[in-house]
Amino acid sequence: MLPQNELLKGKKGLIVGIANRHSIAAGCAAAFRASGAELCITYQNEKARGFVEPVAEAVEAAMFLPLDVTDHDQTAAVFAQLEKTWGKLDFLLHSIAFCPKDDLHGRVVDCSQAGFGLAMDVSVHSLIRLAKGAEPLMKDGGTILTVSYHGAEKVVDHYNVMGPVKAALEATTRYLSVELGPQNIRVNTLSPGPLQTRAASGIDHFDTLIDDAKARAPMHRLTTIDEVGALAACLVTDFARSVSGNTAYIDGGHHVV
Repeated sequence: MLPQNELLKGKKGLIVGIANRHSIAAGCAAAFRASGAELCITYQNEKARGFVEPVAEAVEAAMFLPLDVTDHDQTAAVFAQLEKTWGKLDFLLHSIAFCPKDDLHGRVVDCSQAGFGLAMDVSVHSLIRLAKGAEPLMKDGGTILTVSYHGAEKVVDHYNVMGPVKAALEATTRYLSVELGPQNIRVNTLSPGPLQTRAASGIDHFDTLIDDAKARAPMHRLTTIDEVGALAACLVTDFARSVSGNTAYIDGGHHVV
């Protein structure tokens, strides 16, 4: 259970990418709410709704809206509803990644053009689209967060094409931080260590990756979604008001080894 505080009291946030209660985005949503923020939670489709709704209820979400980021009309509808209901937005969490299974499990050199394009669209360009929608609502400044992994910087066995995709995501974060900085909008990347999430389960030999992380990380344990959420909440507060364009590691020090 996260400690209750009021560091984000009065703040309004949009959370995109919760798959279920074990998701990184779910841990972040819990931390935002524990800090006093009001939240809008989205779900991809009706199939996903049943897994996401309990999380929305647990954080007392003010809005619970459908959002498939590949559907531009749905994206526009979400921001229209945010403007109508709140009139502003203080922070956005983008926690989305996807790659077709055949392309994810194969070598990068064998990745299809269509698979690479889809992975880049869902995992990277969706951040750009959401940032564009959020910008006019962040009238008094704001924070945009996305989620990456160390495979963006170093070659991780079986991470395959998601390595280049996450590298593009991190680079996009840096460019957005420069472009949106004059509006006092900060853009940062969260980079947790490997976690037992539904998205991670799609990676080949993920159990081996987990075991390696435990063995090699200086703290010799895995990160939790609550720990990721705690840092995410901190980055939204004024304590981090000069932090932008940064990749924040929450991996027990694994990235330095």
